[in-house]
Amino acid sequence: MKLPAVPPQAPLPALPRSSAQGSQIIDNDYIAAVFDDIADLLEIEDANIFRIRAYRNAARTLRALTFDLAKSIARGESQPKLSGIGVDLAGKINEIVGTGDCSLRQRLRSTLPPGLVDLLSIAGLGPKRVKHLYHDLGVENVAQLCEAARQGRIRHVPGFGEKMEARLLLAAQKGIGKDRRSPIAFFAPVAQRLTEYLQQIPGVENATVAGSLRRMRDTVGDIDILVAAQPSVEVVAGFIRHPEVSTVLVQGHTRASVILGSGTQVDLRVVEPAVYGAALVYFTGSKAHNIALRQKARRQGCKLSEYGVFKARKCVASATETAVYHALGLPWITPELREDRGEIAAAQANRLPRLIEPGDLKGDLHAHTLASDGGNSLEQMALAAREAGLEYLAITEHSRSLRVAHGLDAGGLSKQIEQIDALNANLQGITLLKGIEVDILEEGSLDLPDDVLGRLDLVVGAVHSHFGLTRRQQTQRLLRAMDHRYFTILAHPLCRLINERAPLDVDLPAIIKAASQRGCCLELNAQPQRMDLFDLQCQYAKEEGVLISINSDAHRTADFTHLRYGVAQARRAWLEKNDVLNTRSLIELKRFLQLIPATAD
Repeated sequence: MKLPAVPPQAPLPALPRSSAQGSQIIDNDYIAAVFDDIADLLEIEDANIFRIRAYRNAARTLRALTFDLAKSIARGESQPKLSGIGVDLAGKINEIVGTGDCSLRQRLRSTLPPGLVDLLSIAGLGPKRVKHLYHDLGVENVAQLCEAARQGRIRHVPGFGEKMEARLLLAAQKGIGKDRRSPIAFFAPVAQRLTEYLQQIPGVENATVAGSLRRMRDTVGDIDILVAAQPSVEVVAGFIRHPEVSTVLVQGHTRASVILGSGTQVDLRVVEPAVYGAALVYFTGSKAHNIALRQKARRQGCKLSEYGVFKARKCVASATETAVYHALGLPWITPELREDRGEIAAAQANRLPRLIEPGDLKGDLHAHTLASDGGNSLEQMALAAREAGLEYLAITEHSRSLRVAHGLDAGGLSKQIEQIDALNANLQGITLLKGIEVDILEEGSLDLPDDVLGRLDLVVGAVHSHFGLTRRQQTQRLLRAMDHRYFTILAHPLCRLINERAPLDVDLPAIIKAASQRGCCLELNAQPQRMDLFDLQCQYAKEEGVLISINSDAHRTADFTHLRYGVAQARRAWLEKNDVLNTRSLIELKRFLQLIPATAD
């Protein structure tokens, strides 16, 4: 499967720096982040939901562009007509390109208490929760948040509860932003830009992302980059001149730590090419994997460090990762598996899995269009899926109870079924499947009647409400839903939103065992702020014989790029091609869904 380039995303940008500090890069990523900031502030203000959504949709559109809009405007070219961006938003884009900020954002920040925006930096607090704390309890800063939590007042606010209150108090006491991790999709494009920049410095032989980003963890705290160059090459001096660098924390000849304008910390380490492989093993981690490797080296009478494998003070391997692993009697281990979860024993026994690759995916079984809360038409989504190398795409709009997403009722879904049939008659190279992301209601029933669900190719069930049920209630709710005869896939099973909503309190092992018994599948939702299920949970599902469906949850054409992150999470879970439902061809998938007889060609 061919995946398009990842649209740049980043955490919220800092306000533009003064000319004394250097100039801020104004690009699609930056403008989108300003729009996201405005949407957050409007949400805290309890503004009109459609106004908030307009800014969020505009931000997504900007991130999906394949050209640099800001540069085009700076050259004096007129803005092209973009989906979801009218005259007002176009004017604000021009303002941001010209000044580095937007008067609306400045006004919104000035009308809210200064400490209120700081609350967004606390893990577990998104704009919706900050809005409730502000309007319901009058919480305006971190100190007031801590006081309200100690007094037990937060637990009574809808959507919080006693456990959330305790977590917020702990997070606030640790300090704003400390240990905060964000979705990998926010960091990957930034890291790619920086490594490409470093590669262009004369004398640099290699530049590679290391740390948790190279291991493809679902969340990342900062960016680690390792560079191979001779001591005479001024790598650090060139690096700190990068226009995205805002603050230099540490600067030496072989290392540097900087803060980008977006607030992201980047740690750079420079080593000589002769020890690059050993350094890459060391700085990729994980710490537990490295400890296990060092213990193995000691048992062999060797010593392993960031400079190589040594035997009797003689370096026997250091230049490449493969050489380092071979010196320890192991094949090279892919970074996604380096977590000390049995990968070293498996490698030694030649039992490492043949991990799923991005090209193994044949389809995507969770996507939305303009019919609910998506940003593109049926045909546009189909063509984008085909361009991404997919053979089939399931259209799964929200169902009627999710009114904020314009969910479909029985009549609306019936109309879409007819539209898909008509479109399939003319499409080439891609097939649309008829589905629904049906709401699992509080008691476990599904949000649409059987006579409609029975007309679909597949039914994706999802929880979008009543997140605060007890563990027993939540588990029974999901089990009842999975008992339904048309139920196919449990979408984003834990319903988490990174840094915004904690995972459901549910007996997941019971859910996985039930899925195995009932022939249901579980989704690995690759939407960046979900990444749900976790890697270890996918691994447990594999052990129980439950198929995983890696889906983008696409709401617009650019979102199929999310699939790469889902595949990375699946690789961390030791999943192989056959463990994933949508690696099957369309014919094989239809057999699985019992849409055609098992004997059909």
